Amino acid sequence: MHKNKNIIIFSHILIWLVLFSLPYFLSYGQEQDINRIIAHYWVPVAFYTMIFYLNYFIVIDKFLFNKKTVQFILVNLVLIIVFLTLKEQIEATFFEGLKRKEVGDSANKPPLRMFIYMQMLSYVAPILFSIALKTTKRWETAENERKDAANVKLHSELQHLRYQLQPHFFFNSLNNIYSLVDISPEQAKSTIHSLSKLMRYLLYETNIEEVPLSKEIDFMKKYLELMKLRISDKTQVISQFPSEATSIKIAPLLFISLIENAFKHGVSANKDSDIKINLSTEGRTVQFKIENANFPKQTDDKSGSGIGLQNLKKRLDLLYPNKYMFKTEIDEGRFLVHLQIET
Repeated sequence: MHKNKNIIIFSHILIWLVLFSLPYFLSYGQEQDINRIIAHYWVPVAFYTMIFYLNYFIVIDKFLFNKKTVQFILVNLVLIIVFLTLKEQIEATFFEGLKRKEVGDSANKPPLRMFIYMQMLSYVAPILFSIALKTTKRWETAENERKDAANVKLHSELQHLRYQLQPHFFFNSLNNIYSLVDISPEQAKSTIHSLSKLMRYLLYETNIEEVPLSKEIDFMKKYLELMKLRISDKTQVISQFPSEATSIKIAPLLFISLIENAFKHGVSANKDSDIKINLSTEGRTVQFKIENANFPKQTDDKSGSGIGLQNLKKRLDLLYPNKYMFKTEIDEGRFLVHLQIET
């Protein structure tokens, strides 16, 4: 905002430097004295100022921007005629000697038609400058409003995606606990306690744009502990996270969808399987890789909502445009994911 204000001030200064030089330019080569300077310089500049700001504050908004072009042209023609008439009256009243001298020197003056063109040009210039500056300001205001609307839309979309993720996560976690109720009631109780801690983080600590990466890592570790309670000994989970503290902050809940997806598609009840998770940092770059066996779900399997990866892709597009790389592939029966984010 401060930068835009400086641009507007600079534009006004530049315009007035041009307008102040117009009388000198139009009277170039003529003899100069104090009366001529006042009559042909300061008086026109005063009228330029009036016609410029009348257009800037009133005429352009009222007529030109309301698509009343004909009225706009007529109003400015009337203004030009009035100011030219006033200029002639001022010269005749206060600079009579100068007027007689100019009449005597009329042989050296340009033809009447050329003189009228030059006078008209000098009054049209401030109108054109006013239109240019007003149009630029209007475009800038519209652009700022567009950006504000885009930011509001972005925030709304992110909130919507976040609210989608929370019940999705909660639903999957309840499935885990349900599987433990009959097998190990005590373990189910402990799991509910762990889930309450995870939900506290989801509900109260992720309602901001960025969280410390260390908190996200703690969240993922707790979630992995919760998921390990559900799987059998046939599935091995190997995870590696940075051991040293980092100052990196990141949008919350970006990686959990990938971990959920790995457990959903990478675990078999009767086959050996494994899930490998690796998160590393280099400078301000976060690398997240996950690899798991690929056991595609049957079409009639309704476990999970299926929104996880779609949700993640949308959030990445909104939060890190042109600053992330997201790649998934299936290689020799294994599902590989690589997510890189420039924070």
